[in-house]
Order: sequence, then structure tokens, then C-alpha cells
Amino acid sequence: MNKVEINGRSFSGKNITIDSKGVVIDGKRAELGSELVFNVTVIGEVQSIDGANSVKVTGPVGSVKTMSGEVECGDVTGNVSTMSGDITANNIAGSVKTMSGDIIYKKSSQAAPVVRDPGMGSVTGVE
Repeated sequence: MNKVEINGRSFSGKNITIDSKGVVIDGKRAELGSELVFNVTVIGEVQSIDGANSVKVTGPVGSVKTMSGEVECGDVTGNVSTMSGDITANNIAGSVKTMSGDIIYKKSSQAAPVVRDPGMGSVTGVE
């Protein structure tokens, strides 16, 4: 099982959603008090993260969507998007979008990710 840290508190789960009422992990509301900024770190793999401020995943992830924050993860089997922040990943199988940030992915034998909108940032493939 993976380990999920949100604002320094530990949880476990595969699907993380952040909405106007707080954080939901695998369909259950997490008790985080009245905090409004959510920084998520996942040690292991996760299916989806939606709505966090910043995201770091050490393993593979299905999809990630943030409003304003950095995304750093391993392989992504789905899509990655953020309104304002850099996206750094190994391989991205789906599309990737940031309005104000850079996209950095690891070059591999796979095709480059589909960049829907690089915004004001750059797209870089690294060895």
C-alpha cells in the first residue's frame, strides 16, 4: 500500500480529490481541519490526484490535475494538467497542459507527450 502525505499528515489511498470542502481519499473525507492549501506527496503509486496545490509522486500515477502548483512524478499513464506550475515526469502517455510553467519529461523510446497547450513555458525532453 502506498503512503499519502497531505500537509504533513499521513493517509493511504489510490484516488485523491480536493474540492471546496477539503480532501477525499478513496471516497472518504479526510480530516484536515480548515486548511485551504493542500500539498500532496505520494510514496508509491496512485490512480488519480485532482485539485491539489502541489503534487509529488515517487511512483507511477494515472492522472494529475492541479489548479496552481508544481507536479513532480514518475510515469503517467493518463493526462497531466496545471494552470500555473511546472510539470516534471518520466514518461507521459496522455496529454499534458500548463498555462504558466515548464514541461519536463524523460526522453525514452516512447513518443513525446501530446502537449495541448504549453502556455508561456517551455517543453523539454531530457535523457
